Amino acid sequence: MEKPCAPSVGYLCTLDCVLCFHARRSAQDSCPEVTQWLLKDGFHRDLLSRVKLGTVDEGTGSCMVAIKIHLPKGLYVDPYELMSLNRHNITEALEIGDYIDLEVPEYLATETDVLVYMKPDPECYYCFRAMLPVHCRYHQPAEVDGKISAILKNPEILVHCQKRLLSMECLKETKIEEPCSRKNMHNCHWDSVKFQLVNQELELQIPVGLKHHVTLVCTGTLVTTILCSSLILSSLLKHGEFLFVQSSL
Repeated sequence: MEKPCAPSVGYLCTLDCVLCFHARRSAQDSCPEVTQWLLKDGFHRDLLSRVKLGTVDEGTGSCMVAIKIHLPKGLYVDPYELMSLNRHNITEALEIGDYIDLEVPEYLATETDVLVYMKPDPECYYCFRAMLPVHCRYHQPAEVDGKISAILKNPEILVHCQKRLLSMECLKETKIEEPCSRKNMHNCHWDSVKFQLVNQELELQIPVGLKHHVTLVCTGTLVTTILCSSLILSSLLKHGEFLFVQSSL
């Protein structure tokens, strides 16, 4: 059975051709796919993100892609580490908002947004990837379980292209103004796009202390501090006069 491939096409083709045509067009107009992984264990992790653009076009090479990551209070990024990674051209990221205090515990911290500029992924066509080191904050002791969950919210995907490549269905209504890059702090007009999250929200299990260990830990810390201070004081009293004479000479 033959039928027109499309209203604008003036020739006939088979049903298989029609299905292939629509499948190809659907694939080109699909929204980006986002996949995220948490690497390493413990308090210091690496968040690896990959964005696969739904469109297939030669103009994709002119696009800039960024991912805005929303970190909960239990996680933070180290601005000094980001500066080092940027200098070595490993990760280009920009923390958004107030100064990040590296020392405060989770219950005194605030949520943080980080804008990560992605690079083309050599292992995937029309893909972009980026790695962001994240660190866990100390939490208050728990009652029974020695772990607390920290859930990463879904990120935002920003795209800036010289020409429109994504379908209108994939674009959100408003454009977002963010720095063009860490080196170029002038604002660019980014398209905030809808996307398909390949995996589920990421959840970290952060080890915490137990409340019924507080007395034991405090006692052990106090005894150790007194013992070490006594040894230092004893050494100073025993050898202090000799050291004073040596320094005078």
